[in-house]
Amino acid sequence: MSATGPDLRITLQHILDTAAALAGAPHGALALLQGEDRRVADLFTTGMTDGERRAVAPLLDGRTGVLGAMVDGGRAVRADDLTAGPRADGIPADLAARSFLGAPVLVRTEVLGSLCLLSGEPGGFTDTDLALLRLLASQAAAAIGGAHLYEAARQREQWIEGASAITRALLTGAGTTDALTTVAERARVLAGAAAGVILQPTAEGGMEIVAASTPDDPAGLVGTAIAPDAAVLVQLLGGEDVVIEDSATDPRMTTPVRSRFGPSMMLPLKSGGRLIGTLALPRGRGEPLYTETDRLLASQFASQAALALVMADTQHYREQLAVYEDRDRIARDLHDLVVQRLFATEMMLESTRRKDPAGDARTAELLTRAVDELDSTIQEVRTAIFALRQPPAEAPTTFRGRVLRETGGAAAVLGFQPSVRFTGAVDSLVRSSVAGELLDALRAALAAAHRRRGVSAVEVEIDATVSLPDGRTAVRLVVADDGRAEDGSRSATVTWQAPL
Repeated sequence: MSATGPDLRITLQHILDTAAALAGAPHGALALLQGEDRRVADLFTTGMTDGERRAVAPLLDGRTGVLGAMVDGGRAVRADDLTAGPRADGIPADLAARSFLGAPVLVRTEVLGSLCLLSGEPGGFTDTDLALLRLLASQAAAAIGGAHLYEAARQREQWIEGASAITRALLTGAGTTDALTTVAERARVLAGAAAGVILQPTAEGGMEIVAASTPDDPAGLVGTAIAPDAAVLVQLLGGEDVVIEDSATDPRMTTPVRSRFGPSMMLPLKSGGRLIGTLALPRGRGEPLYTETDRLLASQFASQAALALVMADTQHYREQLAVYEDRDRIARDLHDLVVQRLFATEMMLESTRRKDPAGDARTAELLTRAVDELDSTIQEVRTAIFALRQPPAEAPTTFRGRVLRETGGAAAVLGFQPSVRFTGAVDSLVRSSVAGELLDALRAALAAAHRRRGVSAVEVEIDATVSLPDGRTAVRLVVADDGRAEDGSRSATVTWQAPL
């Protein structure tokens, strides 16, 4: 772990300066190590130039020489003459160091760093110096351990608050894509990552980025896929955590965007045994590795986010079901009450007209028109009933539903809803090839109506019972409006026809 925060840095530098002063050492260094390969994450020095500081950094990784023995053994080491053996490996010649004094910085049993002093005189350090160095190394360990505990508590609080915020946000009714993007965005900020992405399984057996969050435009990430034969998929589809030190060089990573990233962790979004997807949090090239604490907190966040996504889906389905039930009730009421009464009234008028065939011609004409209007109204209401019974969030699969979708879309442009009337069993009679041509003609007619002046009503009629001269049956589309053409004349009715 690396030291963070100005107070801790001041404390560690003070400990190092004190150790060098008490031991009379001209040179000193305190290195903090990170990762299994014990790379130097932070370095404090005293009595060294910038060049000496850069030169001594590789030595302090604790892999070789006297420092390697100290870190591996977890105990303090004193060397009276470095030139008498191989222990001087890596010590810059400019320091002219002959004697060495070092103590590991231990938090419990974990070596987090080393506190070292160098002297140009052989035998320059005493047992008292060694005891003091052990004491100061323990003080450094206490300071680092306290800072880490505080940082871990602060991180935990932030991640918990982030998970709560995600739950609140998702339960407000965001769409699926928005919900996934919200999870990716919050996780990216909390993890200090360069990007937050959500991957989901594809039909081909791979995984694809379906939502992404970056400080810049994430468009280049969305749609990126992991091929079905990628080695990492076994872990991802199995719901396992995957931790990567360098995305650009790890052979498990095969996506074209991997070169942009360094350390990464990929966490399953899983709830109740159901794998929703994977949350990936890559950092930039050269940025710090994720710690065990980072992984634990992010994994807990991913579990909470997956649960929130499932809850949000459940709530969305429940709300959608309530809408369907309302629409079905309205459609049922229209059918059982309105249509039946209109039909009964039509029958009464038709019966009256037939009982008095020799009656007043004007009255007969009015009755005929009234019957026609009622018949047209019944057709309109039945069309509305059909539309109400269509799932509003899904693309219609029937020909009738596709026509209603086209006219519904045109209503947003026209400013009013075109009336639609169907005659005959259009869903079963109109073939898919003919349906496509008819819909193209309908779109063109609606667009033309929009371009005309003074249009306040559009009537669409589709009749699948038209008889052609050769005896075949055809479907006819008629689109009429009350507008005027560019020359000021009344616009003509658009008619399109094709055999079934």
